Amino acid sequence: MNEKNDRIVEGYCFGTAEDAETARQELKKIEYLEEHMEYDHPENLLLVYKKALENRVFQTPVGWEYLKELQRKLKEQDRDKEIPPIMIHTVFANRVGDDIRIPEPRIKPKQKNRSRLNYTVSVIFNVILAAAVAAMFVIALNASSPNILNYEKVLQNRYSAWEQELSKREAAVREKEREWIKEK
Repeated sequence: MNEKNDRIVEGYCFGTAEDAETARQELKKIEYLEEHMEYDHPENLLLVYKKALENRVFQTPVGWEYLKELQRKLKEQDRDKEIPPIMIHTVFANRVGDDIRIPEPRIKPKQKNRSRLNYTVSVIFNVILAAAVAAMFVIALNASSPNILNYEKVLQNRYSAWEQELSKREAAVREKEREWIKEK
């Protein structure tokens, strides 16, 4: 069997082998429905027709022919007002300037919400950075070497320490002087 014959299903020559396989699958669905369908119950026939439209069970001309046959049988049973039209979700014209609107699918694919994840990661990094900045300020304030934040305190502490040391030495020198004066 050559490649072109692989793409022919029920008299339709499809552009790709995948489309032809979709049509073959639809043929199997049609056969299953034909085996189980009770055409003398118009309510069931209408229900199957509407569900097939709603769920987009048929996507190729092979399936559309079956839907058209169901539509014809429903019209024969005087159900014109309840029969929805067959929606074709394919664009046949590719001319520039045509107002072509492709209908939105009824079931939209779920989009990943990455913005919430990005927000969470951003908040975590901001908290870590704020903690690091706070830690740097604490270290700078408590450091013994002078820096821009604590230079005045460090210098005052250094001068007060010198002053205390000088006061002790001065007291020691005076004490020695008194001892020396008493000895003489």
